[in-house]
Amino acid sequence: MNETLLRELIPAVTGVLVRRGADFATAEDAVQDALLRALATWPTEPPADPKGWLITAAWRKFLDATRAQSSRVARETRVAAEPPPGPTEDTADTLQLYFLCAHPSLTPASAVALTLRAVGGLTTRQIARAYLVPETTMAQRISRAKRTVSGVRFDELGDVATVLRVLYLVFNEGYSGEVDLADEAIRLTRQVRSMTQDEEVSGLLALMMLHHARRDARTTPDGALVPLAQQDRSRWDTELIAEGVAILQAALARDRLGEYQAQAAIAALHADAQTADETDWVQIVGWYDELDRLTDNPVVRLNRAVAVGEADGAQAGLAALELVDRAVPRYPAVEAYLRERAGDLALAARLYGDAARAATNIAERDHLTRQAARLNGVVRG
Repeated sequence: MNETLLRELIPAVTGVLVRRGADFATAEDAVQDALLRALATWPTEPPADPKGWLITAAWRKFLDATRAQSSRVARETRVAAEPPPGPTEDTADTLQLYFLCAHPSLTPASAVALTLRAVGGLTTRQIARAYLVPETTMAQRISRAKRTVSGVRFDELGDVATVLRVLYLVFNEGYSGEVDLADEAIRLTRQVRSMTQDEEVSGLLALMMLHHARRDARTTPDGALVPLAQQDRSRWDTELIAEGVAILQAALARDRLGEYQAQAAIAALHADAQTADETDWVQIVGWYDELDRLTDNPVVRLNRAVAVGEADGAQAGLAALELVDRAVPRYPAVEAYLRERAGDLALAARLYGDAARAATNIAERDHLTRQAARLNGVVRG
């Protein structure tokens, strides 16, 4: 059976065990054990009822793990009398599991790890490799996260916004190790969207799709960054773009704008342009204004300055940049770009150098270093 399809069942199975009386930490371990057994023992064709098989195997593992406890008889009696869950209960269980894994008491790193393990069905080893940390370190992180949320009642209402923030963190990790975390984030966000009518879930899903559609064009074969304006747009995934735009339009039509919808609208305008010169920068500035109103975020104002520079000229962009705190990450890179557009090549070269030294990403640092060298060559030539 396809491993991704199998992992789609994991949140609902975990939810059933928790609703039956299992504590979250033990239930999650039992489901992981059942998942590994399924991958190892199922033939090419899955059982007639894959979900039922997983629930049975996980529940038996849970009972084995708790057999010595005094509550064993009470738990077994309760489950024997309990009817099988219906579709509505499955949806509620799965959504509550998302809420639990993104609980505000968790650090972002712990919430991401717990979500990938308990909801995504990834093994600790896979998560550790994706985040380039030792497996023991990731195991400790996940164990601490489970202990942190162990006292949270499964029937407590959660906050969709916290779930979306965690999924966006997963998406931004991209591809590492043997797991494509961007694909995984899209899969999980699709699942959340199937369980709720929240427009921001649709907005985030559309945003992920629109960014993911450009992935193949973002770097050269040797790993060098390719700026958006220079990307080969024939390499963009047009089917994924069309799906993302359709999801976004349906969300915007409900007229309950949120930050992910606004970000997706900006991405859609970039995707809609056949060439960089055809980009509708005036509309993009308008969407940045909406996003700034929604978030009051200095990074939004930094990106807005670039858009203003494209729409109204470099001097207008520099004026917009003056409203941004210079301590905001990537400020020197944006100023360098606008100074170059304004014709001040010597200052732009120096600023590109400053930005390269401050960069935390190797590919970005190398790109900024090349920009500084290019301009220095022009100034000296």
